Amino acid sequence: MTPFPGGVGISGLRVYDWPTVDGLCGGSPHVHLTCAECYFVVGGEGSVQTLTRRGFAATPLREGTVAWFTPGTIHRLVNDDNLRILVIMQNSGLPEAGDAVFTFPPEVLAGDYAAHAHAGDEESARRRRDLALEGFLELRRRVEAGEDALDDFYRAAVRLKQGVLDDWEKRWRAGALASAERTGEQLDRLRDGDIGHLADADIHVMRAEGPQRFGMCGRLDVHDPADGKSPHD
Repeated sequence: MTPFPGGVGISGLRVYDWPTVDGLCGGSPHVHLTCAECYFVVGGEGSVQTLTRRGFAATPLREGTVAWFTPGTIHRLVNDDNLRILVIMQNSGLPEAGDAVFTFPPEVLAGDYAAHAHAGDEESARRRRDLALEGFLELRRRVEAGEDALDDFYRAAVRLKQGVLDDWEKRWRAGALASAERTGEQLDRLRDGDIGHLADADIHVMRAEGPQRFGMCGRLDVHDPADGKSPHD
């Protein structure tokens, strides 16, 4: 199938309505190391909590809101009332390859991270979410206390991913970079009066690949023509 426009990935997300220790409902806090992420809210209400060098923020989300953030933004989705989102991820393929890192406590980041990061059912997804929230709340406390906690977390996250960076680059070159280069080639053809690529015009339709999955922040409808996977949010 022709790759999705721009080398991005999309998924439909129904944010978890599971309660947490701080009285809110929602998903697992995490960060992306190379991918920007965009939310288009299609229904319900909630917010996205973020941690950056600017501190903590809570951005309201309601139907029609479009919000996006860059790599390094630690984020947590909060579901106040049936929050449903279309998620658009940069670099289709990288989130599935592990670009996302949960805000687990430091001892878990330095230990058996993979065992805690896997979730195949609701029970394990809840455990994963609660563990990530534990680390997130401590990070937030330290940031608000003026401590340099974010750099410690970032360094731990990068150490976890050192072994897969070459694979990420291959995915980026085959996806987002290749998509941009195709546009450049088409511009060159148009300058030469070459309409060949226009003759290949067609329409493509994707459907969800089956039952919703337990993603980081909610139940996912999977739509990704790149490799049959979904952004891990």
